[in-house]
Amino acid sequence: MVLFYSSNALGDDQPVVIYAGKDKFERMDWEKVPEKLLLDAGHICKAGSIQGNKQAVTIIYCKATNILKRGDFATGAVTFHDPRKVKRFRIEERVNAIVNRLNKTKVERQVDHEAERIERERQQHKLKRAAANERANADLALARQRKADAEARSYANLHAKEGTDEWEEDEWERNRKEGDFDPDDDFM
Repeated sequence: MVLFYSSNALGDDQPVVIYAGKDKFERMDWEKVPEKLLLDAGHICKAGSIQGNKQAVTIIYCKATNILKRGDFATGAVTFHDPRKVKRFRIEERVNAIVNRLNKTKVERQVDHEAERIERERQQHKLKRAAANERANADLALARQRKADAEARSYANLHAKEGTDEWEEDEWERNRKEGDFDPDDDFM
């Protein structure tokens, strides 16, 4: 089960989806998370605390690979491989407006992250393939245009009979008398 929250702390034109639960995957560079977004995430964390709503809470965040959890730890207790790669953010008191705004956007659903990733990659591949096809079509059209321009500039077709169709030759043959001189005939 995963809980999804929609945060507009960065502005209405930059909506951010915050999700909490199991099977989390990192999508943003964790060191560059804006403070307003941290405030929203911290209020979600503070409101959902096991020990209740405390007055002041320090939110600790880091990369998932930095979390160290061994079997002899108490339930919910963790430590870190490298304490220098841990960031802390303090929330002094609860702001009900933030918590209520986030709870209105709360959605609970079962998520298959692997299927979502595969679908997202499929869509990205489809867009890349369409762009590649468009580039290939443009290159083909350009090559055809260049070939036509080269043929137009070529001297190979300079002395070719233009406009002599079959019907013109038939007309010439019909109108020619038996003994008339034909310059196209061979004398030998």
